[in-house]
Amino acid sequence: MSSALELEKIFFIVFSFIVNSNCGRVCLRSLTTVTGTLAPSQFCSGDVIFEDNFNDLNQNIWYLENSMGIGGGSKEFQWYVNDPMNAYTEEGILHIEPTFTADLYGEEFLYSGHVYIPPNKCTQNIFNGCNKTGDQDNIINPIRSVRMNTMKSFAFKYGTVEIRAKIPTGDWLFPALWLNPRFTKYGPWPMSGEIDLMESRGNQQLYSGSVNVGTEQISSTLHFGPAAGIDAWKTAHCSKNLEINGYNFDFHIYRLTWTPAGFEFHVDNTLIGVIDVEDGFFKRGQFDSSNYSDPWVNGTKMSPFDEEFYVIINLAVGGTSFFSDFFQNLPLPKPWLNTSKRPAAEFWESRDQWLETWKLNDTDDSHFQIDYVRIRAL
Repeated sequence: MSSALELEKIFFIVFSFIVNSNCGRVCLRSLTTVTGTLAPSQFCSGDVIFEDNFNDLNQNIWYLENSMGIGGGSKEFQWYVNDPMNAYTEEGILHIEPTFTADLYGEEFLYSGHVYIPPNKCTQNIFNGCNKTGDQDNIINPIRSVRMNTMKSFAFKYGTVEIRAKIPTGDWLFPALWLNPRFTKYGPWPMSGEIDLMESRGNQQLYSGSVNVGTEQISSTLHFGPAAGIDAWKTAHCSKNLEINGYNFDFHIYRLTWTPAGFEFHVDNTLIGVIDVEDGFFKRGQFDSSNYSDPWVNGTKMSPFDEEFYVIINLAVGGTSFFSDFFQNLPLPKPWLNTSKRPAAEFWESRDQWLETWKLNDTDDSHFQIDYVRIRAL
């Protein structure tokens, strides 16, 4: 643990000490705050304040989104749905399974069909998320998948998040475990922040130079910036490669520790990154030497990461951002360019190049699998 985080913990223990007279145990008052329908009313430091072991898929806990526009800024290829074909539990494991839109509605539907999701069921209307007609350049999202969150049931500020998960195998799959702010207090993305606990790619032979950036690599990142679309993520990013077997071969434990002094990211108890608050994120992003004004000037040093965030689990596909055109994929190259006018169509029309890597009929390798989500108070 970094010295700053150690000092924060010592301060917390010394100055936040109380005794719970009802049960006779020592109870350290926590710096963690919580809200939501399932947020506990009382808790002590170290207590589990949120847990799901996925004995079933409880939609009082998880809000399953329904939109074709989520991830639209990156032109991702999935349609997020609330469908038991795409999200279900089996023997205590959550499975998020990608399926094909054409299997339900036919191939022609992608190019000429119309989708209308009523306002009371559509979760995001941006980028034609609720109302879309397919054509040759802008087809109906060809993959059905899942994005689920705890926005209504549980949000928190400061604590330890631990998720045991197995990433999927399959070219152009994009699994993520992350947190978003409950309210955009400081402004639109990324002004109010984003915390990425784990992101990866399902390609087994995807390289940036000599480095495998597919299933052998996971990364953790903070997104923040002083204006919409201005993101200093490169100053708060870490990654870890597992070269013997990729992260897709077994379950791994991803852990985030979030305190008023900064962040720590672990994989299987191995520390992969420390991001100390230091002089604040405006300075970390080197925006103090820019023409941007500081949107966090009235916040704490930790702003924008001094507000409550909620948990998101999703399996995205493709897009024009996360899979760089400069990556080399073996044995076949990426079938679309990020500058293309019809990236989703080019991806779908080249499915003979990547379909076999998903192993849809033989195994659950293409599934994003989650064993548990557990959050403890500081």
